[in-house]
Amino acid sequence: MIRIETERLIIRTFQENDAAGLYAYLSSPRVNCFLDEKLDTLEEAFANVEQRKKDELQLVVCLKDGDKIIGNLFAQKEEPDTYSVGWHFNGEFEGKGYASEAANAYLKFLFNKKDARRIYAYLEETNIRSQKLCERLGMRKEGCFMEFISFTQNTDGTPKYENTLQYAILKNEWEMI
Repeated sequence: MIRIETERLIIRTFQENDAAGLYAYLSSPRVNCFLDEKLDTLEEAFANVEQRKKDELQLVVCLKDGDKIIGNLFAQKEEPDTYSVGWHFNGEFEGKGYASEAANAYLKFLFNKKDARRIYAYLEETNIRSQKLCERLGMRKEGCFMEFISFTQNTDGTPKYENTLQYAILKNEWEMI
């Protein structure tokens, strides 16, 4: 079981009782890349948590005060030492620095405990908050993939392709911050 503590947060492995907190923000995703994770019922949230519990790179973010779930962090390892990362936070808690605090701790965990050499993130060009978060983490913008992926459809039913940015940071860059 993974448990990371910061000044105001606990970042840990998902537990069964996390379903309601996850449902609170995945019932209406605000960013298109999370549309396929949309949860329509609390029962779906319980099943989703069961899947996330099996993946040690899927972590829930809770306030230390009251253990209230405010978001989650996730990563996928690409052999031998590169990780793709992402995050999803409840909009109710925006603007308080929680995402920066959690993502910073998560990158530190991946570099120091999982021996990551390189960490990168993909995000929609319209997701300004995540772009700023990547920059606060010391990540550099490596490029923009034009009409890279479609998460939703236009009103006429055709795929709506989105421009996708890639941000990244190397361990030796992280250590210099």
